[in-house]
Amino acid sequence: MVLLQDLTYSHPNKDLLFSDLNLTVSKNAKVALVGNNGIGKSTLLKIIAGVLQPANGVVKVDSPPYYVPQIFGQFNDLSIAQALGVEQKLLALHNILNGDVSENNFTALADDWTIEERCNEALSYWKLSELDLTQKMGTLSGGQKTKVFLAGISIHQPELVLLDEPSNHLDVEARQLLYDFIATSTLTLIVVSHDRKLLNLLNAVYELSKTGITVYGGNYDFYAEQKQIELDALDQDVRSKEKALRKAKEIERETAERQQKLDARGKKKQEKAGLPTIMMNTLRNSAEKSTSKLKGVHAGKVSSISQELNGLRKELPDKDKMKFGFDNSTLHTGKILLNATSINFGYGQQMLWPHVLNFLLTSGERIAIKGSNGSGKTTLIRIVLGSIEPQTGTVYRAYNRAVYIDQDYSLINNQLKVYEQVQQFNSSGLQEHEIKSRLNRFLFSKDAWDKSCASLSGGEKMRLMLCCLTISNQPPDIIILDEPTNNLDIQNIEILTAAINEYRGTLIVVSHDEYFLEEIDVKRVIELNDA
Repeated sequence: MVLLQDLTYSHPNKDLLFSDLNLTVSKNAKVALVGNNGIGKSTLLKIIAGVLQPANGVVKVDSPPYYVPQIFGQFNDLSIAQALGVEQKLLALHNILNGDVSENNFTALADDWTIEERCNEALSYWKLSELDLTQKMGTLSGGQKTKVFLAGISIHQPELVLLDEPSNHLDVEARQLLYDFIATSTLTLIVVSHDRKLLNLLNAVYELSKTGITVYGGNYDFYAEQKQIELDALDQDVRSKEKALRKAKEIERETAERQQKLDARGKKKQEKAGLPTIMMNTLRNSAEKSTSKLKGVHAGKVSSISQELNGLRKELPDKDKMKFGFDNSTLHTGKILLNATSINFGYGQQMLWPHVLNFLLTSGERIAIKGSNGSGKTTLIRIVLGSIEPQTGTVYRAYNRAVYIDQDYSLINNQLKVYEQVQQFNSSGLQEHEIKSRLNRFLFSKDAWDKSCASLSGGEKMRLMLCCLTISNQPPDIIILDEPTNNLDIQNIEILTAAINEYRGTLIVVSHDEYFLEEIDVKRVIELNDA
């Protein structure tokens, strides 16, 4: 069991991340930890793993957890054995087998005589049999590094496993192995992931937000349904509060007008009656005080309703606020944009694909390029873009403009500020106020216009990239997305999905996220493993 009580954590710069957080995960539970980027999901996993220490609060874990971190190249200088924490045991085992029966070796081994056998079996399960445990992590691909840490689960045989974005960098085959493991595991699992297919294999969703942790007793689809019900109720509350605000303002105006008429009528009566000046002043002051008090009552009511309405509006999600805004009239459905005939490409004497490729791309299609790591997906994209030509066969290109968006959003210039970046795409001559209005639509408020692009998160770069495309004079005939969801949280994946589904041009996607491919309505697949 995992128990967190009144947990508080601040960043090294003293910025508070969360406070008074409470969490309970029972034994054998399979839990998804979800929430927006920057809310503290990875930090919370690290606290449970003992990698980070909270400022305050209690952390109770029944058994030592095994932690699968996100891979950023931070283990490159370690060997596989070192990264897995088994180097000393393996060294002690080999020393004993070679005749060194010193006490130090037996202490280091701790009677774990099957350690090497488990390592080999685990690496084999994750299709890593060709790796040597002394090999440096820096020589491995991102997917191989992730699989090394996943192999550590069966090596260390923990009761509690913490997984931070475990499907990142994994190809289709490796993802299926991960799904199979999660579906059949009886271990306690706490998983941070944006992979919705994976999240649907878990039996509870814990949502981390600024107000704490909310528990939903079901998989991700159940969670999404509940969130939609909550959103519908919130939307109804906003509409009701807007109506109440309009009514309060109307009453305030009518009351003020009625009071003005009464005051004017009373003044005329007083003048007609010929009351002394001192009496007139007293009556006028009394009327003014009464009017002021009445105004204050109504103004306070309007202000109170306005504050409540603003609070409700802040809880609304962002995904419906953003649209591409393309003029799709230039994108003629069915036009042949590219014709590849008998193409192949090689490095040295070795051809990439066992058989030549033949395919057409027509306007309006949605196509996925699939294949295992190293199958030539990036090479095919470069051929489509015309940055390289095939070594065999021919490619006929008839599109005007294609845009390539990779998972790091490399079209964003990190040397520029947000406003400067968008201005680079302003081929249609939009005025400054129009550009800033467009930035606001993509959730870049005035405070963000002078922010360095280098400091943006993955989700912010994605939104800025979409904004740049809308400001460009003409929509591209082809948009190519290369693993676009890898660095995004679920909220930003939904934003990207909504924007893509408004685009009417040709879409080519490289992604291992089957849920995402279904959401954007991919109809055709180019499978390179079968080429």
